[in-house]
Amino acid sequence: MGLGYVEGVTHDYYRHGTTTLFAALDIVDGGVISQGKPRHRHQEFLSFLKHLEANMPADLELHLIADNYPTHKHPKVRAWLASHPRFHLHFTPTYSSWLNQIERWFALITQQAIRRGSFRNVRELVGKIDAYVAHYNAHKRPFVWTATADSIFNKLQRICKTY
Repeated sequence: MGLGYVEGVTHDYYRHGTTTLFAALDIVDGGVISQGKPRHRHQEFLSFLKHLEANMPADLELHLIADNYPTHKHPKVRAWLASHPRFHLHFTPTYSSWLNQIERWFALITQQAIRRGSFRNVRELVGKIDAYVAHYNAHKRPFVWTATADSIFNKLQRICKTY
């Protein structure tokens, strides 16, 4: 580490595998429904959609905001969504997933459970994620955006004047 570096990864760092975490945020109460999968293909995404279907009240319309990853637009996913009209998929504009509240939740799980962790295998990583989700849901609360549109536009104007 050099001067000014708070943390780093050593040259002998070894990743013992990865996992994919699918998650849906209930914006009303802040709860999260998640499912870990070994890969991020359309098959796993369809499995997650079916998991949501089984775990959400049947009378609710489900609006899912997704990024533009090709998995979310696969023909089999589109066909499944067409046969399940209570599911509505909305896509964030390219490079703007930060608009999505679940991205804020992913930042929290990264900061509070994953970053700087040392996991001997994927099973240990998945266990840490599952424990975090259970703890989070026990103390859930909705995200509240505090910035107003005017404050955002004013900040943009200040930035534009600087450049």
